Formats: sequence, structure tokens, C-alpha cells
Amino acid sequence: MTTAVLSNAKMKTFEEMESAVRSYSRGWPTIFEKAKGYKLWDIDEKEYIDFFAGAGALNYGHNNDMMQEKMIDYIRNDGLIHSLDMGTTPRKEFLERFKEVILTPRKLDYKVMFPGPTGTNTVESALKIARKVTGRDTVISFTNAFHGMTIGSLSVTANSFKRHGAGIPLHHTVSMPFDDYVEDQDEIAYIEKFLEDNGSGVALPAAIILETVQGEGGMNAARLEWLKKIDNMCKRWDILLIVDDVQAGCGRTGTFFSFEPAGINPDIVCLSKSIGGIGLPMAITLIKPEYDKWGPGEHNGTFRGNNLAFIAAREALTNWETDDFSKAIGQKAGILNDAIEAIIKKYPELNGKARGRGLMQGLAIDTYGLAGEICAEAFERGLIVETSGPNDEVIKFLPPLIIDEKGLNKGLKILDESIKHVLAQ
Repeated sequence: MTTAVLSNAKMKTFEEMESAVRSYSRGWPTIFEKAKGYKLWDIDEKEYIDFFAGAGALNYGHNNDMMQEKMIDYIRNDGLIHSLDMGTTPRKEFLERFKEVILTPRKLDYKVMFPGPTGTNTVESALKIARKVTGRDTVISFTNAFHGMTIGSLSVTANSFKRHGAGIPLHHTVSMPFDDYVEDQDEIAYIEKFLEDNGSGVALPAAIILETVQGEGGMNAARLEWLKKIDNMCKRWDILLIVDDVQAGCGRTGTFFSFEPAGINPDIVCLSKSIGGIGLPMAITLIKPEYDKWGPGEHNGTFRGNNLAFIAAREALTNWETDDFSKAIGQKAGILNDAIEAIIKKYPELNGKARGRGLMQGLAIDTYGLAGEICAEAFERGLIVETSGPNDEVIKFLPPLIIDEKGLNKGLKILDESIKHVLAQ
């Protein structure tokens, strides 16, 4: 029996019963059963190196021992699992620890909002509060941006395929060129011209929303000086700056917040994915106190009180008590970057380009469909890695931040072998 036939038989239940909208189970046609650290195993006990990390939701790896123990103890003691926004011990302890370990050392002052369990929930709440406090409705977003799949967050998402899925016009947003979108163009001057010109057709916006590194958009990393200029522009024009750190935050780029190296202080910050520590649904919206103008219950949701996520999230913050974790990310980021550059040099036919920052990097490939073929071959060889970009032209590296050099090098070796195999066909 061929591998393809075996895979089809294995995936029969999903193909027969699940909606056609499913995605990852198509690209990785196996049934995963176990995971630990930076590895996964399927029902056939085949081992995979994880360069995907739950699309950035597993920065601290799979099934962290301490997080597991604390959650199990909590369940055995009949702790509340679901609590909306009622006061609970895990909620209190997370908030106190987040202030102590993350906000205070960085001299950041934010109110913490629990908007719902996912990234799109935090983006929706950010857009709503920005419009509420400014009284304006337009929001500027950027080319190749991805902010979520519900109507508000989709309106500031650039991907035409995903926007088309809305089925209705997406209004009250304007897309501007991201850093280095067009070579040798001054994007800041371009945006300011629209703001200054009464004939531009662009109203003064409530907010500008951006990712410092565009994950789904192709691993495009904004220069720090560009981020500073956007921040200064927002201050000059009294525009709120929203940083969507759903994927780039929680240490993914090396610092807890991806914007830290730029020295900026956004008005609103969106966090989800790895804020929950162990992969449980959790999101928070950080809002400067002067903009926290919500009425009680004005933005709510049933699943704002995931106490198991609060427990894991609190434990995850122990990684940030010193600079050691951040330094280790930087060291591994250097190994990854060197490997990408070596691949580009070794395989000139890829016409490759290195992208990204920290452990959020990518290899952009010029030939249509080639990145997908390489990722498919890597899966067969035991590496979980996906593509990103408007044409799926970028091999996207998101290994768990806790991966060791051995695991990183093993995954990169599989990638190299996969590239060699695909190019030889």
C-alpha cells in the first residue's frame, strides 16, 4: 500500500465528517497523539520536530511539567474552570504576577482587559475602544497585515482570499504600505501626505494598527526606526497606536513585547496565543488607563475566565524574571538566521531571501509553489513547518522558544534534505 493510500485511510473520518474549511489536517495528513517540549508523535509513533508551535501559541513548548502539575492540582481541588469575569484566585494571581514581572520592570502602565479567548477577540476590542474614545471610525492598517477572521479584525486584514470570505464589504479602514513594501519609497511621508491633504479622501483615523513582524503576511519585519516614526506620527496627529502582538509577542522576537527594542509605548496592545502558556485559549488587551472608557459589560463574552489558562500563564511568566530566557532566544535566533543564509547561498536556484526577527523568521522563495512542496517533503521526513505570505511563498519558522540547539539543528537538517530532494525532482 502506498503512503498516499495509507494517509487517505487514516484521515477518512476527518474528510467525511469535517467541513471543507479544515486546513492543517490537509497539509499534515496524520493523527497526532502525543507532544512534549518541541516534539510531536502520531498514532504510528512517528516523531516530528515542531517548527510550528501551534502557529505561535506554544512558545513555551508542549506540556510544560510545572504548568501541567499546577493545573492538575487545581482541578483535583475542584477549582473553578469557567468563571466569565468573576474574581477567582488564578485570575488575581495572574494579574498581580503580570504587573510585577512584565509591566513594572518595563515602566508600562496598562489596564488589563480580558476580551474573550482568541486573538481576533483582542483585536476587535482594541478597534472598538479606539473608536469609542476618539469618536472617529477610520482605522489605518497595512499591506500584508493579518489581524483575525471576525468582521472587525478582518477589515484590517489585507489578504484578499480571507477578506473575500466575509461575504460583505469591509468598511471604515484604509490600507497603507508597510515598511519596505515598495523599494526606495518613504512610506512615512506617503502616509503623512494622506493625513495632511484635505483632498486625499482619507479621514483622520481613530487608530493605526500594526504588527512589528507580519507573521501570516510573510515574516516581514519592520525596521525599528520605522516603528519609531509611526509612533511619532500617531502622537503628532492624536491617533491611537495599536500593536497587534498576538503572534510576535510573548518572547517570539526575543523580548516579551516585540516593540520593546524600538522604545515605543503603544496606546493599546493585543496579546493572545502564547499568553496562555500551555496552548489554552486566552487573550488580553492592554489599554492605557486614560483610554479605558468602557462601560461595565459594554464588551463581554462567555469565555473570558479560563482559569486553567490563567494558571499556566502565571507559570509562564517565571521565564521572564531574569534576562536569561531572552538571551537564549537571541542565541538560537542567530543559529536560525545563519542556517537560513547558508541555505540561500547553497541553493541559489531558490532565489531566497531571509526575513523576520528573533525566533520568528522566514525563507522567502521566488518560485511559485516551491515553498509548499518543500514543507510537504519536510513533513514526510519528520518536520512540522508551514508557509506564509500572500502566495504561500515563505517557509515560516516558529519553533518553540524552549527548543535546544540539538533540536533546532535537527530540524534544519531535515529542511536542508527536503530542499535538496525537491530541487532534484
